Amino acid sequence: MNMALPVIHDDLSEDELDRIVDKATTASAFLKAISHEGRLMILCHLVTGEKSVTELEELLSARQAAVSQQLSRLRLEGLVVPRRDGKAIYYRLADHRPRRMLECVYDLFCRDED
Repeated sequence: MNMALPVIHDDLSEDELDRIVDKATTASAFLKAISHEGRLMILCHLVTGEKSVTELEELLSARQAAVSQQLSRLRLEGLVVPRRDGKAIYYRLADHRPRRMLECVYDLFCRDED
């Protein structure tokens, strides 16, 4: 997908500039939400499917309180969705954004250079 980046110039209407600022604010909140290593790793694990909080604790070798705190932030930003089954709480990715972001991060930082 090859998308053109917005170009900010003097001829932009106030509405167009407001839309760009709104998108920048949304993007900034998203980037802040994924800027923590623990949250990024949670998203990496959820790419493969729904996981319980207990599963995430084990996968991350982290305490329940730490995992729950990071999940809370991801939920607040609308990146993950919880589902309760009895006493267990399961999480999944809310939409396509985290997966697309992780693909971009992988391309930028993990793929071997040719």
